[in-house]
Amino acid sequence: MTMTREELKAKLEAYFQEHEQDVIRDVSRLVAIKSDREEAKPGMPYGEGPAKAIAEALRIIEEHGFRAKNYDNYVCTADLNDGPKTLDILAHLDVVPVSDSWTVTKPFEPLVLDGKLYGRGSCDDKGPAMAALWAMTAVRDLGLPLVKNCRLILGSDEECGSSDIEYYYKQETEAPMTFSPDADWPVINIEKGGVVGDITSSWEETRKTPRVSSFRAGAKVNVVPGTAECVILGLSPYDLGSYIAAISPVTGCTYAAEDLGNCYTKVVCTGRSCHASTPQIGNNALTGLLELIDMLPLADVPSSDALFAMAHAFPHGDTVGEAIGIHHKDEISGEITVALSMLELDETHLQAYFDARCPLCCTFENTVVPAVQYFSRHGLAMKENPMRPPHHVSGESTFVQTLLRAYTDVTGKPGFCKAIGGGTYVHHLENGVAFGCDDEDVDTHMHGDDEFIVLENLFNACVIYALAISDLCA
Repeated sequence: MTMTREELKAKLEAYFQEHEQDVIRDVSRLVAIKSDREEAKPGMPYGEGPAKAIAEALRIIEEHGFRAKNYDNYVCTADLNDGPKTLDILAHLDVVPVSDSWTVTKPFEPLVLDGKLYGRGSCDDKGPAMAALWAMTAVRDLGLPLVKNCRLILGSDEECGSSDIEYYYKQETEAPMTFSPDADWPVINIEKGGVVGDITSSWEETRKTPRVSSFRAGAKVNVVPGTAECVILGLSPYDLGSYIAAISPVTGCTYAAEDLGNCYTKVVCTGRSCHASTPQIGNNALTGLLELIDMLPLADVPSSDALFAMAHAFPHGDTVGEAIGIHHKDEISGEITVALSMLELDETHLQAYFDARCPLCCTFENTVVPAVQYFSRHGLAMKENPMRPPHHVSGESTFVQTLLRAYTDVTGKPGFCKAIGGGTYVHHLENGVAFGCDDEDVDTHMHGDDEFIVLENLFNACVIYALAISDLCA
């Protein structure tokens, strides 16, 4: 007799209550492996750690009774049945490096405490990976009538470029539907495109003062810098005092001036770092320092012109590209975000980079071209770098609506689609979305010290994924 939706949900919840410790055990086995990327070795494209994680995952898959396959230690897979390819679930076993500042437990010594499982990779992405595997196990053990195949794909290079998945898809075709349990609930169906702005200027060395002799801020294009510093020749800390006092309340940054001797003054600006996909939640120290420099009585020299031009192109607080004429937005994917994230200057050269995350309405012609033209008019050169295209799966598709239904049935919360500025494993897949399993209201310390996954959320994910598999593969 066919079960009702409520009966199926109740059976799945009872199944995972019975297997709670088994799920925790499998996640812990993976969390115990240090699997950040290392130097490649023969047969180990990402080093020993990721290869060990692949080997352990294969053992777990075989213990669950599924057909397992190792793709040369790039990825491994588990197939639910021999039916036609229908659904792929794409997760990863590699992790980011750890610090020595963990306090609850050691990074690779998984610990259950206060309803949470601690350890590197517990939420990103070993816990979600095992939630998907156990979802496959549950629908099989409960004898649900599935005629189509679900394949779990476990990669080992998501954190460092996803070359593992590129290798896999050179040998295999995409399933008609794919989701990745490596993001937030409910469904991320839009991932913005991207542009990296590469800006340069050069000039002959000058002896005029006062001038900025050096400037340095930022280490990665996709990170808004929390600190920036410059060295000014010809202005003392006393000379800078009134300017700092005036600009600090405007930018919200703090400034410290240090006398280096021989008429050199070092200025350090401190803001708040964040990911470049969400520059509005940080406080960009780079643009904060440019705001100060733009106020100073510097000599009329090329370095001053270049810095003034950058200050006007990226006014502090402009995170949507308004000043350079690329502010675009649309109804379903939101507005562009722009972060000036790196700048270096010496006596003869400036090099800067900005990171733009582009909604669906952005094109090369309306985003890259106007930016190039803007900087050309202001004495700077910007390369015509190609734009990474955005990714979009219709929120009205049967696939996405099925996922949203499973989410709502288990959590009782309304399901909805959302867009992000970052990218996930599925960005280049035609019909791929991100589906859980983080609650955006909970700080799981992902990529940080004392990373954890809330066990209730983990078990909810098991039920949600089981429902989705049973719906999509029936």
